[in-house]
Formats: sequence, C-alpha cells, structure tokens
Amino acid sequence: MTSTFAQSRSPGRAAAVAMLAAVVAFAAGPAKATDDLIVKYDQSQLLRLPRPAAEIIIGNPAIADISVQSGNLLVITGKTFGITNIIALDADRNVIQDQRVLVKRDEVKVVNLHRGAQRQSYNCTPQCNPSITVGDEQAYFDTIQKASQAKIGFSERAADSSQPGSQ
Repeated sequence: MTSTFAQSRSPGRAAAVAMLAAVVAFAAGPAKATDDLIVKYDQSQLLRLPRPAAEIIIGNPAIADISVQSGNLLVITGKTFGITNIIALDADRNVIQDQRVLVKRDEVKVVNLHRGAQRQSYNCTPQCNPSITVGDEQAYFDTIQKASQAKIGFSERAADSSQPGSQ
C-alpha cells in the first residue's frame, strides 16, 4: 500500500517538501556545534594548528585576543561575549585553519545579585568576592574596576621595587 503523499507527484508539493527540508536544516544550524572553539570570558584556551602560521586574522578583536606561543600554538583569550573567527594563513597565504570562536560566560560558581534591572556579579570560589562582568550595574562596575586597577598598580610597583637595580 502506498501513501497518498507518495502518489501525489505535483510540482507544488515537491517544492513545499524541499522548502520544508531547507527550513529544518537551517534551523538545526551547523552539523557540528562541537567544531566551535569555546573560550570562557576572561580565560584562555589553547589552539594547536596542524602546521606553523605566518599570519593570524581575528574576525573581531574586541571579542577574542590571540597570542602566538610558537608557530603552531595559539592562546585565545575571551575578552567579551560573542562569536568571532580566527583564520590562520601560511607563508603562501593558504588557509591553515578557519576556526569559529564562541566566548561565553563561565557560569560555575558565579552568583548574580539582581536589584530590579540592576545586576552585580560575584565569583564564589569558595567565598563570594565582587567580580565585574559586561552588563553589571555601571556604578558597581566602576567601583570594582577602580579597586582592581589600584591593586594591579600596587602589585606592579611592589614588583618593580623588589628587582635588583631599582631604587
């Protein structure tokens, strides 16, 4: 017994089925989401290329930063949330790798305090300490950023004064 769908050979129905298949394929997205390199915000991930690169192109340097450790070992650091890509070229400008990079938030041990529309982020490992994340309340973000910069400056001055030959 054959179905009525199989017996119907109208061009309109075939076009509708083809369009439906295309919509389903588009909605499903890329076949392998695991091909994306996932980097957590304010953290780094290593990417080993199959051969040394002569040039590295970053789609959006505001999302991720690259540092080359050797000809074929890259360190990708997540700077803000989003999706970008990295293209590695050899000396002859052939593509070695074209890699999508997804920068996302590390949700492990992160607590968000919401007061109405305002948000403050805390890193709770093991006790909760203020941590700034894009989207936090502006006054909170500025206060924590200023304290963090002061701490970094203090540490740098202490390191500089402890080196031989410094005054």
